[in-house]
Amino acid sequence: MNGIVFKPIGVIHTPYDNTGDMPIQPPAGKGIKGMVEVYPEYADGLKDLDGFSHIILLYQFHLSKGFQLEVRPFLDDKKRGLFSTRAPRRPNSIGLSVVRLCSVEKNILYIENVDMVNNTPLLDIKPYVPDFEKIEDIKTGWLSAVKHKLLKMKSDDRFDADF
Repeated sequence: MNGIVFKPIGVIHTPYDNTGDMPIQPPAGKGIKGMVEVYPEYADGLKDLDGFSHIILLYQFHLSKGFQLEVRPFLDDKKRGLFSTRAPRRPNSIGLSVVRLCSVEKNILYIENVDMVNNTPLLDIKPYVPDFEKIEDIKTGWLSAVKHKLLKMKSDDRFDADF
């Protein structure tokens, strides 16, 4: 393969103009409102989306620079393998969030529970379908020991710093 090129289909607008104090996962951003502007040439693809309460947003961590294969994740002080974390500094800076879809007006999606920085490039939208996403017998590895911290976490300078 020579490479993969993604073209943004829109942009995500949130109250966070920088990564400081931004929630690191949607539960930490509970109730925080945002807006997804889908570019007009993709607006027809939003047909029937308003029947879903939640959507999956795939986006680019456009402020992340570089990556390391071992990182100190937001919820731990110990270095962990990058792929056992949801750290933003990755070989392919792709982010994923499940957010509440409040309404759809033409090419604008009004959402809640945002955890991304303002002007984040949107790569794709998928409906959240519990019957498809339901998985039983879940193990959460090292996260099980720090689960109590999940709703309190805000971002810090790990988007740009070398940890």
